[in-house]
Amino acid sequence: MNVPNSLTIARIFFVPLLVAALVQENVSIRVGGIVITNEWLALGIFLIAAGTDLLDGFLARRWGQITTIGTLLDPIADKLLISAALISLVQVHAAPAWMVVMIVGREFAVSGLRGIAAVEGYTIKASELGKTKMIAQVMAISFLLLSIRHPNLATVAHWMMWGVVVFTFASAVDYFRKFWRKVDARVKMRRRRELLRMERRQRLRTAAAVGQSGSGVGGFRGTI
Repeated sequence: MNVPNSLTIARIFFVPLLVAALVQENVSIRVGGIVITNEWLALGIFLIAAGTDLLDGFLARRWGQITTIGTLLDPIADKLLISAALISLVQVHAAPAWMVVMIVGREFAVSGLRGIAAVEGYTIKASELGKTKMIAQVMAISFLLLSIRHPNLATVAHWMMWGVVVFTFASAVDYFRKFWRKVDARVKMRRRRELLRMERRQRLRTAAAVGQSGSGVGGFRGTI
């Protein structure tokens, strides 16, 4: 277990802490003379968790520790973090439910494509558009968290969520395009080879059956 993968796993463990801090409305922590409410605590946890996403990718590239498990686990950790934050924000009436459903639904769809691609031996890597989408999601969720205590930021957060929806579906189209071009073509080629093998076996069986019936008829005529 290298350091980048450890940071990815740590991001997954931040998810329940984020949810617990966000949905508990009366939580406050006093540090010196400063009172930290649950919204600020949730924001701190969320930003630290999102920061591990940037750090693990940077360290993996710098140290040459890019692994298959890390490539597959990193987007799962991102989706868990974003989905948990958005669903919790719906719970506290800070995010539109229909937007969250669309964003989370896209995450499930892309995860399904990645799973199918992995089975076929092909890894769909995160695109630049997907990374931009992640940055937009982090910014929008941060403003939504701040808007709970500061309602004047709600309008800005709402427009940021519209931007997230646009980036979300644009990146989804990009993933579908990659899947269709690479994985679907490979699946079709493999199935075509399987069909050809089945047809070849069927022809061999038919030829063998015809040969056996021919030899049987010849033997019968010889006894007349």
